[in-house]
Amino acid sequence: METQSTIDAARAIFGDRLSLNANIRETHAHGEANAATSLPDAVVFPESTEEVSRLLRLCHATDVPVTPFGAGTSLEGHVTPVRGGISLDLTRMNRVLEVNDADLDGRVEAGVTRRQLNTFLRDHGLFFPVDPGADATIGGMCATRASGTTTVRYGTIRDNVLGLRAVLADGTVIDTGGRVRKSSTGYDLTRLLIGSEGTLGIITEVQLKLYGIPEAIGAAVCGFADEHAAVAAVIEIMQTGIPVARIEFADTAQMAASIAYSKLDHLTAGPTLMFEFHGSAQGVAEQGAMAEEIARAHGGSGFAFATETEARNRLWRARHDAYWAARAAYPGMGAFATDTIVPISRLAEAVSLAREAVTRSGLEACIVGHVGDGNFHVLILYPEGEEGRAKAWELDREIVAQALALGGAASGEHGVGLGKREFLPREHGAAALGVMRAIKQALDPRGILNPGKMFLD
Repeated sequence: METQSTIDAARAIFGDRLSLNANIRETHAHGEANAATSLPDAVVFPESTEEVSRLLRLCHATDVPVTPFGAGTSLEGHVTPVRGGISLDLTRMNRVLEVNDADLDGRVEAGVTRRQLNTFLRDHGLFFPVDPGADATIGGMCATRASGTTTVRYGTIRDNVLGLRAVLADGTVIDTGGRVRKSSTGYDLTRLLIGSEGTLGIITEVQLKLYGIPEAIGAAVCGFADEHAAVAAVIEIMQTGIPVARIEFADTAQMAASIAYSKLDHLTAGPTLMFEFHGSAQGVAEQGAMAEEIARAHGGSGFAFATETEARNRLWRARHDAYWAARAAYPGMGAFATDTIVPISRLAEAVSLAREAVTRSGLEACIVGHVGDGNFHVLILYPEGEEGRAKAWELDREIVAQALALGGAASGEHGVGLGKREFLPREHGAAALGVMRAIKQALDPRGILNPGKMFLD
């Protein structure tokens, strides 16, 4: 590996858009909510696919690792450059390239963020629905196969990408998919790259599905006596076919933290469901009424329905701020979130088992989740230090094992990165994992793309 000579050669391409500054390198040494930190040797800020291609040709020839970086909001160490090398920051590739109103699609560069895109689309009467909470870049969302609060209605990022432009390890530029809504030709390279976490190629442009802004949006919140009743209500609502746009769960500990942090004094600290409905004014009202009827049948109370934008935004800001609310409620504690998902019929059992595991551990935890698709998070709070961190990781392993035993997965949306590598053999099996390794070897034979991720070795 000839890192210094590669950096010198890259300087000729990027000039002052290649940084050796210690502070800039440190901000690219980690993502969020993960202890892993490793400094890159340099940070590069490309502004075009061609520049990414030139850099990768150079790094491929000299075996220098390249770790892609977007907004840095990933939770499993995806952006940590564990072998040094170059951190490739794509945030300057932030142009909306086209919007096709009639076909409900658009094309963006990888560094465009979710909020930036929706601000741009507002004047077109359109929006992009995938909402992981953080203001992540679209390219990063593709790399981690992101989802979030609206997945129950609109699907994950995988379901909302029509095509990609990506740069392979040797600098080759490929285009996958296109603008059409379906195709039966060739291998589905778009889906191969989505969720590959920068280990197979660097995504530089994304062709997206777009949606018309709903005529009406309604939100509701409802409390329950216990977690089991709340989850049972979710299962029946989904089985009934009510087209909820969001349905989120928060347990008592999380609600207490969120009420204090987001000043939600009108709510009560107890197991709570939060809903959002999209459609016509009449349709939204009907959806809300049907959900309320089911919630009340399961002991739900205080079903508060609102269509005012300010009230709705306040509720969802509180949900998106759940992590920070929990941190504020337990000052001085370390924190990280599990990310298990199970078939929705096993959700109540999974949440109950997770709660029992938390109690046995002696640690504090808050539970939240995108429960409409069976995905929930246990935010584990632990005493800072090696002993506390070890207890938290052991609890995480137990919760993941419980989910896998119920037919679930180790991660519903956060991805693998560094944090979930050990679970892949059990979840996928040796044969499937062997195929994944073969694909990696074929596309990145020198192992320069985001090394150390996905696989334990």
